[in-house]
Order: sequence, then structure tokens, then C-alpha cells
Amino acid sequence: MVTATIDGYAGEDGSSATRTPTPIIDVPQSMTVITAHQLEDQGVTSLIDALRYVPGVSLESGEGNRDAVFIRGQETTADFYLDGVRDDAQYYRSLYNIERVEVLKGANALIFGRGGGGGVVNRVSKIADPDSPFIGLSAEVDSFGAFALAADVNTPVAEGVGLRLNTTYEEFASNRDFFDGRFIGISPTLTAELGPDTRLTASYTYDDDRRLADRGIPALDGRPLTGFDDTLFGDPDFNRADTEVHILRSRLDHAFSDGLSVNLSLQYADYDKIYANILPNGTDGATVTLSGYEDAQQRENLIGQANMVWQARLGNADNTLLAGVEVMRQDSQNQRRNLAFPSGNTAPLADVIAVPDFAFLPLSRDRDSELNVFSAYVQDQLNIGGIVELVAGLRFERFDLETAELLTNTPGDRVDEEVSPRFAAIVKPLENLSIYASYAESFLPQSGDQFFLLTPTDASFEPEKFENLELGAKYAIHPGLLLTAALFRLERSNTRAPDPDNTGLVLLTGESRVEGFEIGLAGEVIPNLSVNLGYAYLDGKITETTSAAAAGTTLEQVPEHHITAWARYDLTDRLGLGAGVVHMSSQFASLSNTVVLPSYTRVDAAIFFDVTEQLALQLNVENLLDEDFFPSAHGNNNIQPGEPLNASLGARLRF
Repeated sequence: MVTATIDGYAGEDGSSATRTPTPIIDVPQSMTVITAHQLEDQGVTSLIDALRYVPGVSLESGEGNRDAVFIRGQETTADFYLDGVRDDAQYYRSLYNIERVEVLKGANALIFGRGGGGGVVNRVSKIADPDSPFIGLSAEVDSFGAFALAADVNTPVAEGVGLRLNTTYEEFASNRDFFDGRFIGISPTLTAELGPDTRLTASYTYDDDRRLADRGIPALDGRPLTGFDDTLFGDPDFNRADTEVHILRSRLDHAFSDGLSVNLSLQYADYDKIYANILPNGTDGATVTLSGYEDAQQRENLIGQANMVWQARLGNADNTLLAGVEVMRQDSQNQRRNLAFPSGNTAPLADVIAVPDFAFLPLSRDRDSELNVFSAYVQDQLNIGGIVELVAGLRFERFDLETAELLTNTPGDRVDEEVSPRFAAIVKPLENLSIYASYAESFLPQSGDQFFLLTPTDASFEPEKFENLELGAKYAIHPGLLLTAALFRLERSNTRAPDPDNTGLVLLTGESRVEGFEIGLAGEVIPNLSVNLGYAYLDGKITETTSAAAAGTTLEQVPEHHITAWARYDLTDRLGLGAGVVHMSSQFASLSNTVVLPSYTRVDAAIFFDVTEQLALQLNVENLLDEDFFPSAHGNNNIQPGEPLNASLGARLRF
């Protein structure tokens, strides 16, 4: 069949969580995998759309110009990885060259380094096959007029050498007025077998994204403004987000013996982005108050990583030792110009907002930063008799950040040296059942997750700290069907807070806590029926007053209940049906706890039909019941309405 196989929803490879050959059932950590088959069945082409079906992950609208999420209540714009290497710039990520998406939850600096307090998102790339030639072509168009064309071509070029090219062209459209844009992606990759024990992979990715920047709608009386779901609260000729990304990657894998191997990775990434926004700041029901700005960001990352994995038998135990180093150089620049509205910054509420005249003010910031990071880590996995496994490891990280506000010649420099531990115990009473307890830490410097500026005040403070305690179980009901469950507590400390005795000063006394429960089922339940089901319960609170909120405040965009369900049933060898549900309980748009995003349930559906062995047709319907909902926000007055019912028709040809 051209469409996804019925057993294609169960992830098996857990190596991203340990950097060692470890199946998911033996990873002492919650891990959700969205496989290529599920991505294909759902007709998903962007990372944010894929993450809608991950329990415990809620979406942040990212100022209408970037990927941003909350994982276990922790907001991030930077905890994104490509094949285990940091990809932290602020932009939208397409999946045209991606094999699967992995969400690893809980603090885990041992493997990924600083940040990742609530978890990380890792994309695994498609690679070339030196042995099997194939051509895949696809086209998709939806009821709003958006369309996408893609090609996936693989060819052997010599003995043990393969080339693969993934490319796409997309044009955007939606119910939102004036929304348009286009995306161009080109990603060639090379695989070369340099010998029976050595493999080289290399790739280049070019992404060019041009789209309307849309900050959504304001709130009124503690709820999203009604009646303006399609309205752009901006200027279609000014609001824009233009991004150009170049990423070059290489990896060398070599096995010295059956038990000793090394891998070396090198990644260079160049990100160039400019975006401009006119956005709503609030409304009284008759008029809307506006503001605006233009922001430019440039970033270059150079990252080198080396890992050694040694597997050996020690007495009656199997031992897997990981030792690695990672070095990173990051240069970033950020400039912003705000807008002035000479005749006033209010406009009457209308289907089309009449934006008042505006003009640029002088630069309000011009920031330059240089970040150098050195990390060394070691992890040991000791399997005793196939029943008990102990995991322990430490990561040392030297974090050297130098920033400057060039407008005022204000430097902000700090060096942090942190050790992040990870400890876990796994008990396997049955070969297909694991029960685990784990503890892990991570940290985040006070400059935030993008490191554009470290003020002199911030530079005096120790990094924020994340501690994750988790109890869980994983049960392989049968090969290809995995049931998982976990209880967890995630505590965040060293958050800046006002000093109650000294007005204007701050202390590192702020703390927050998220406690919760997750359960998931992924794989083939019965013949012809594959599912990926999940439920997350989250309770997130400020436990000690921070600079942003008082103790007892509910954390922003943390829904108490989050249900995700996607299923595919093949009626015949050629005809299949798909259905999905996402339910999210109400959540606060910000830490002010004054604006509520109402609960919602979105229902999706799909039909799959194989015309021939080479040609497949697919119909996806999103928001089948035409639910009016608000899945994400960026503060109280930038709330993103969900799309109404939207149907897309796709065709795939493979030969």
C-alpha cells in the first residue's frame, strides 16, 4: 500500500533519550513519538500541527511568527532539536524532510544540556538509503486555497553511497483575513558506507518562509473577543514574518568492535529573520488599542558533538557506558524599532481594522551576544540479570555568555558552571513490562532561552533550576502496541521575585510546581486498527512569589485535562478511515489569571484510498464539527482563534 501501514504508530527507538541503543520500553522517562505514518495519515506538514496530538503539550502562539510550546507547564521557544543537536532559533519548522517527531518530557540536561525544563522536541531527519531507489511525489490542497507540493527522491550513486532529495513548495491560506505566504524547502542528504563499520551522513537544509505575522485577537471581559475570529488586528501590508535558514550537518559513525562505537556530529546553522507586527493591546468592546514594532534577528550556531558508547558484560550484568563532549559557539544579534501613532493608537472595532497612520521610532534596542558552551557528560546503564537496570549520569556544562546593549553600551557578562544529574531505577518483572523511578535536573540562565541580552541585574543571579521526579510504567501488550503511564512532579526554582523589604530589588525566591499524570497507548490494537491515544492531568501553581505572580497563581496555558486521540482503521486493503479528537480544558492566557481560554473539543476525520499500488488519495477534515475554539495565546490580548472546518485533498505517488 502507498498509505501508512496499520502498525505504523508505535515508536520503538528510544536512543534519543539516552544516546545509546535503548528501546523506548527501557527509557525511564515519558516519551511521545509521532511516527512518519501518523504524520502522513493526519496530513501534517508543520511541527506545531503535529504537537497538537501530544498530551501535556499546549501551544503558545509565539507572537504569530515562531514555534513556541508549553511542555509540562514550562514555556519554551528554544528547546527544539534536529537529530539530537540544538536548533534553537525562533522560526516555524516544516516537516517535509522529517521522519518522525519525538517529545521527551521532564528535565533532562544530561542528554540535551541547559534548558529543556519541561522537556524537549526532537525531529529525526530522513536519510538516504544506499540500496533502494524510489521516487515519492505528493500534492495537497485545502478548502481555504492553501496547497503544498513535495518530492522525495532517493537514488544509489555508487556502491554503498546514496543520495536523497526532499523538497517542498507551499502556499498558505486560512480563514483569517489577509493571511497568505509561501514556504520553500530544499534538503539534499548523502549516506556513504565507508566500510563495514563506518558510515557518514551529510545534509544541507534550506528553508525560506514568507508569511503574514498575525498576533490574533484581544480579550474582553475575561474571555476572547467574540465576532472577530477572522479579523486581522493589524495592517496586511506591514505585518509580515520573513525567515531564511541554512543548516549543514554531518555525522560519522564508527564501530571499533561489537561493543565499542563512536559518533561525531558537526552542525552549522545560519538563521536570518525579520518580522513586523501591528497588534491589539486591548479592547473596550467598541474600539481596539494597537501597538507595533519591527524586529530583526540573526544567529549563527556552530555545534560539535562526540559520543562514545561501550557495551560490555561485567560479571552477571550488562553494562552500557556513554561518554561525550559537546562544544557550541553561538553569535546572535537582535534589533527592534517600535511604532508611533501620531494621531492616536485606537481604531473602531470592525471586520477590517482601519489602522491609524504610524511611523517608525528610532531603534529601541540593538543587542549583540556571544555564547560559548562546553559540556562533558557520562552516563552508565547497568542491567542486572535482565530484571533490574540502574541509570546514573552527570553533565558538566560551562556556559559563557557575553552580551551588550549597543545603544547604551551596556554589557552583561556571566559564566556559569553547572552539574546536572540524572538517576533512575528500572524493574522488569516481565520482559515486556518496565516500572521505573527517575530524578533529573536542568538549568536555565537568567537571560531566558534566547540569550539575546543579559542585563547587569540578571548577571548577578544564579540560573533557574528544574527538578523532575517521575514514577512510571511501560507495558508492551504485544509487539507494536505500547501502554505507558507516569506520575511526575516538576519544580522550578531560582525564579526572580520582588524583595518584600526592599522596593525595586529582586531575589531568587520564586518557585513553581507542576504535578501531573500521563497515560498513553500507541500501536496496533487489533488487526487493521492503529491508535495513538493520550491523556494528561496537570496541576501547575506558583508556590513562592515571583516577579511576575504571587504564590497560589495558576500557571499560564496549563490545562488541567488534555485528551488526544487518533485512530486509523483499514476496512480493506485499499480503503481506510481515520478519526481524531483533541480535548483541552480551560486555561489562563497569562499569569495574571484574568483571561480564560475556554475548554474545547476538536474532532478530525480522514479517508484513505489506494487507487493503485503506486497512487494513493487522502481526504482529511479538520474541526469536523466546526467548533469555535482558541487553542493558543501570547498573553491576554493576543489570542489565536482555531480554524473552522477545513477539508484537504491529497494525492501521493510512489514508484
